[in-house]
Amino acid sequence: MKKTAKTYKSHWHCLYQLKYHLVLVTKYRHPCFTKLILERLEEICHQQCAGWGIELIEFGGEADHIHLLLDMHPNIMPSRFINSLKTVTSRLIRKEFATHLAQ
Repeated sequence: MKKTAKTYKSHWHCLYQLKYHLVLVTKYRHPCFTKLILERLEEICHQQCAGWGIELIEFGGEADHIHLLLDMHPNIMPSRFINSLKTVTSRLIRKEFATHLAQ
């Protein structure tokens, strides 16, 4: 199948389409995410992606991990974004769901 330029984004003199499948796992794969926590994680991820200019295409998760499908610009360093995302989500989830996570 031949792809057209419409499926790609452009930047100066190039076309690109960068998609990242990110899987974030809890420590020791401990099953601590509930449905409510996963919903809050999705909200936080959407906010973080919007702040970085990243499109969050899909979000999914289970009790011990989450999946994100991201569409990024080539100028964004994935390692910096992931570091920021993990820091913010961990801090907010630990703060908001402290009693559940202490069990």
